[in-house]
Amino acid sequence: MRSERARRAPARTWPRRLLAAALAAGVLAPALLTGCAPSVDPIERLSRKAAEKVRNSGHPEPTATPAVGVGRGSSWGALGAGEAAGGPGHAAPLHSPQGGVTPDAYRRWGLSAPLAPAPRPPVRHAAGRGSHTLPPVVDRVRTKDRVVFLTFDDGVDRDPHFADMVRDLRLPVSVFLTDGVAGPGRDHFGTLRALGAGVQNQTLNHHFLPSLPYAEQHAEICGQQDRLKNRFGTRPRLFRPPFGEYDQDTLRAAAACGVDAVVLWRASTRGEDLSGVDGDRLRPGDIVRARFTDRAGPHGATLTGTTVRLLRRIQDQRFTVGRLENYL
Repeated sequence: MRSERARRAPARTWPRRLLAAALAAGVLAPALLTGCAPSVDPIERLSRKAAEKVRNSGHPEPTATPAVGVGRGSSWGALGAGEAAGGPGHAAPLHSPQGGVTPDAYRRWGLSAPLAPAPRPPVRHAAGRGSHTLPPVVDRVRTKDRVVFLTFDDGVDRDPHFADMVRDLRLPVSVFLTDGVAGPGRDHFGTLRALGAGVQNQTLNHHFLPSLPYAEQHAEICGQQDRLKNRFGTRPRLFRPPFGEYDQDTLRAAAACGVDAVVLWRASTRGEDLSGVDGDRLRPGDIVRARFTDRAGPHGATLTGTTVRLLRRIQDQRFTVGRLENYL
């Protein structure tokens, strides 16, 4: 018979075997988890083969879309100005990805410094003018502020970059429109209106008004008042007679149509020059008419080119640009 010690030996060694097995499992588990051991899972093998095909196909694997921003560490801040615009040699965009105007936008339009901010306009009181009181005819605003006013007639829509300039420079302008350029399908002026430009009246058909009887002048002025009200939602307060020519019937008709002031100009662009009552010298409150011309000059015939040269002249004489509607 086996002794009592022999019968109890397996019972004493069993816990030791369990401990050894547990220790072995603890050593092997990290190796399996870290990928040192080959996978035997058929699903994992299929997944690896599919991933290998994608890498060998030449198509990049999807990556997370970087956040767009302007600060350091963003996709914009990590690139140079040329790279952000499409690589070296490309001009940087005038606007940041967040939609704001870049601080040096004025340089891109050929100015050496940004326009000075316009002074606070005076408080405008309602004149209380009745339909029988003739509106004033103005070519300048009575003010001591070193501010002038930019106005534009026809031709604004022939330069597709003009609205970009108004937006980028935050340029206050007033445009006097006939129905031919402000009719349906002319979104250019809707864009200008949304940018804060004053949209004013210059008759329906741009006729020479003194040659027309009162009834026809009335129809020309009031008809365009109604068209612009329907087109832009605001009835114009200012009126410019075509060619700057008018008579008493013009003033009577303008009064009957609700016009507050008849606006002429004291200085005007002519080719490369600025001509006015005082030559090329500006005075506080001058109303300037910037004209589009098809005549080619050394800087081209674009309206933006004409406006840039005018803005340089304004800055050289220590003026800035104000919004005419705030003063009249």
